[in-house]
Amino acid sequence: MFDLLIIGGSAAATTAGIYGIRRGLNLKIITKDFGGEVITSGEIGNWPGDGMTDGITLTDKFRKHLEHYKVDIEEGVEVSKITKQADETFLVATQKGNNYMAKAVIVATGVHPRELGVTGEKEYRNKGVSYCSTCDMPLFGGKTVAVVGGGNSALESALMGVDICKKVYVINKNATFKGDDVLIKKLTSYPKDKVEIIYEVATKGVVGDKFVNGLKYIDKANAEHEIKVDGIFVHIGMVPNSNIVPDNVEKNPFGEIKVNARCETNIPGLYAAGDVSDVPFKQIVIAAGQGCTATLSVVQYLNKLK
Repeated sequence: MFDLLIIGGSAAATTAGIYGIRRGLNLKIITKDFGGEVITSGEIGNWPGDGMTDGITLTDKFRKHLEHYKVDIEEGVEVSKITKQADETFLVATQKGNNYMAKAVIVATGVHPRELGVTGEKEYRNKGVSYCSTCDMPLFGGKTVAVVGGGNSALESALMGVDICKKVYVINKNATFKGDDVLIKKLTSYPKDKVEIIYEVATKGVVGDKFVNGLKYIDKANAEHEIKVDGIFVHIGMVPNSNIVPDNVEKNPFGEIKVNARCETNIPGLYAAGDVSDVPFKQIVIAAGQGCTATLSVVQYLNKLK
């Protein structure tokens, strides 16, 4: 029986583990793979204290910090379901059939990008296909990129591209954007040689050699087109990895786990931290802060149990 079981392997889980072990908790981190979405990031320039780093380097620092405190990390573990039992403890079942018992659980499983589901997308991920403009857009300075999407994330990505890239194509399946008016007005004010918006088209495929060099799309007349681009940024939404929590856990319409300022869910003893929660801004530093908050809340919860 653990005091605390942390599910996840990135910023929120790492911080939760560090704070938990420093408070003397009997804890364990279990994760499908260590690093999460952070390890797939390119340049990271907004992690305090590091100046400029990258996802692989930062993930390695996370791991070394946990190893310094001898935090028990078990990788290759995919959780299938969390159940709160009659004695108020939690049973965490895995797809391999192993079960874990804990007095408290922090879900820090993050999110995964919603994919286009087109040919070449998986093949060229991190070879020109990206789902994080903040992380990777600076790599395309002076180049041509395409942004796929029609909401605020796509608009913000395209505006970032305007400042960095030679030209930005915006691929929108709808006739209009669904984002904020101020962003739409700003983006549509640029000349066509800087920003070219293509409405009511469906992305068909990613083209490339060793790296991305084009994008195919189909218009309303079912005619196929191809544009030459060096990078493709997909912003059609994120999917929270929240299907493992008990069925009675409250979620918002996007499937994110609802938490309060203490990272508590509506189930006592169950916490959520990082991008899997309904925190409005999905950033590494915010996830780390929530990991800290969740563990400190756990400490108070366990003290009350005693």
